[in-house]
Amino acid sequence: MGRETFIKRCAVCHHENSGTRAPLPNVLQQMSRQQILDSLQTGVMRAQGSQLTSEEREAVASFLSRQRNVRQRITTGFCAAEPPPLPAGDASWNGWGNGAANTRFQAASGAQLDRDQVRKLRLKWAFGFPTGSTVQPAVFGGRVLVGGNDGSVFSLDARTGCIAWVFKASAGIRAALSVSPDGKEVYVGDSRANVYALKADSGTLVWKSHVDPHPSAVITGAPLLLNGALYVPVSSGEEGAAINPYYPCCTFRGSVAALDAKTGKQIWKSYAIPQAPKPTGKNAVGVTTWGPSGAAIWSSPTADVQRRAIYVGTGNNYSDPPDSHSDAILAFDMQTGRMLWSRQATPDDRWTLACLRSDVRERINCPPNSGDDYDFGTSPILASLPDGRSLILAAQKSGVVYALDPDHDGKIVWRTRIGKGGPEGGIEWGGAEGGGRAYFAISDWRQSVPNAGGGLVALNLATGQEIWHAKPPRPACVKTPGCSAAQIAPITLVPGIVFSGSMDGHLRAYDARNGNVIWDFDTLREFKTTDGVAAHGGSLNKNGPTIAGGMLYVESGNFVGMPGNVLLAFSVDRQ
Repeated sequence: MGRETFIKRCAVCHHENSGTRAPLPNVLQQMSRQQILDSLQTGVMRAQGSQLTSEEREAVASFLSRQRNVRQRITTGFCAAEPPPLPAGDASWNGWGNGAANTRFQAASGAQLDRDQVRKLRLKWAFGFPTGSTVQPAVFGGRVLVGGNDGSVFSLDARTGCIAWVFKASAGIRAALSVSPDGKEVYVGDSRANVYALKADSGTLVWKSHVDPHPSAVITGAPLLLNGALYVPVSSGEEGAAINPYYPCCTFRGSVAALDAKTGKQIWKSYAIPQAPKPTGKNAVGVTTWGPSGAAIWSSPTADVQRRAIYVGTGNNYSDPPDSHSDAILAFDMQTGRMLWSRQATPDDRWTLACLRSDVRERINCPPNSGDDYDFGTSPILASLPDGRSLILAAQKSGVVYALDPDHDGKIVWRTRIGKGGPEGGIEWGGAEGGGRAYFAISDWRQSVPNAGGGLVALNLATGQEIWHAKPPRPACVKTPGCSAAQIAPITLVPGIVFSGSMDGHLRAYDARNGNVIWDFDTLREFKTTDGVAAHGGSLNKNGPTIAGGMLYVESGNFVGMPGNVLLAFSVDRQ
C-alpha cells in the first residue's frame, strides 16, 4: 500500500523536476519512519496527510524510511544545576530579525565579534534534535530558546548547551521564538495555528490561544512582540491540499492576529484579503470551488513605531477570482488592524500544487492561466536613510528586490533584479540591512541541478544599485541527494561581516566591503552532542545564524535539501 499511495498521491512533488522544494525520495529515505509520520500528521505535510487514511500515512512512512526510529524522549543532557540567568540587558537576539524593523543586524555591542575574531570561530558545542530540523534560536538571559518539528521547545544554557527545560507543543514548531522585554515569558507558534506563552525560567504554560480555525492554517513566522501586543502572522498549507481534485479549493486567507501578550486574548484580527471567499462554481468533478483565497503570510511582521504600522508580505492566490492583495506588501494600523495600504508586485498569480500535474485530468484545482508562485516569503525590512527618510525593503521569489516608500502608500522607489526567480525563489527567506547597504542571498534553486543558483549581493540602500556580487563556490557535495549551491537561507549581518548559509551545508562569513569569504564551516558531518542524540548536519535552508555575546548559533539540516538534526554553537573561546 505504501508504494502505491506514494506514487499516486505524493510523487508529483517528490521528484527532481517537480518545480517544488519537496525533498527527493532518496532524501526522505534518510529520515526515520516517525519523522515522516509526524510530518504527515502534525507537521509541514499536514494538509496533504489529512487527505490520507491513518493506514495510508503509516504505509507511506514505512515504505519511505530506511532509518530506524530515532529516540523520542530526551533523557540526558540536562543541566546539573539551574543555569545562572544573565541580566535582561545582556547581549541577545530576540525573534526573527532581532528587532521590530527585521533588519537582521546585530550591533557590535551585541555581537561582540569583529572581523579578526570571526576568522577564529570554532565549534563549542552541538545539540541534537530527536526528530529532525529546528527553528532559528532566540538568545536571551543566558539561554538559547529553540523549537523543533516534533513540537519540542528547549531552553538551553547558552555557553554549554545543557538543557534547562523542555516544553511539548501540540504540533511542530516552524517559527522562531520571541521573548518579553523583562525576560519572563517566551512566545511560540505551532503548525496548527496555536500560540503559546511560556514562563522563561521553567517552560510552564501561561496561556494558549488558537488564532485561526481553518484546518490548513499554520504559523511559520515568528510572533512579533511590541508594547504588550503580540502580532501573529498566519500562513497555510491549503495550496498543497488542492492537489486533490475532490478538495473544495479554496477558502483560506492569510491574516495577522494581535493578541494581548499577558492573556492571549485577541485584540484584533485582519485578513490579507478583505473579501471573504464565496462559492464560484463547480470544478470538473462536481466539487464546489471558492474564492478569493490565499495571500498567506509566511514571515514575521515588521513594526513601524513612528507610523504606528505593521507591515507584512503575502503569497499568491490559490483560486479565482484573483485579488489585488496577493504577492504584496500590506500595511495595517498597529492599534486597530485597519488596512492602511497595499502594494502588489505580481498581479494574477494564482497557483496550487495541482498546477504541477502533467495530466490535465489531475490539474482540476489549478486555476486557468496560473501564475508563477511568486510569494513574498521574507519579512519586510524597515530601513533608515542618512537623510531621515525610511524605506521598506521587500524581496520576492521572482528574484526582484523592491524599496517602498512608507509615507506614500508603499510607492516603489526602486527595484533591482538579482536572481532569475521561480517557485524555489529568486530570494526565499530574506536579507539584512545596515551601514547604508542591503544584502541578499540568491536561491534560484533547481532540484535536479546542484550547481544552479546561489550567490550574495550587496546593494546601495538609497538607489538599489549593485555594489558587489559574490558568486557561489562550486558545491563539493554534488553527488549527495539534496546538495545545491543555492543560498536559500536568510542572512545575518554584524558590523563588517555578512553570514550566509548554503544548501551545500556550508556557513560562510563574507567581508561586507567586497564579498570575499573570510570564514567557512562545513556542517556536513556527524557531531558529538550535549544531549547524546546522534546528529549530523545538512542543508542550511530556512534559518539564519543567531549572533549574540561573542557566540554564533546555527541550525543545520532541513526536510528540504540534505536532512540534518543539529544546532551548532561557535565561539572564539572554546572553554
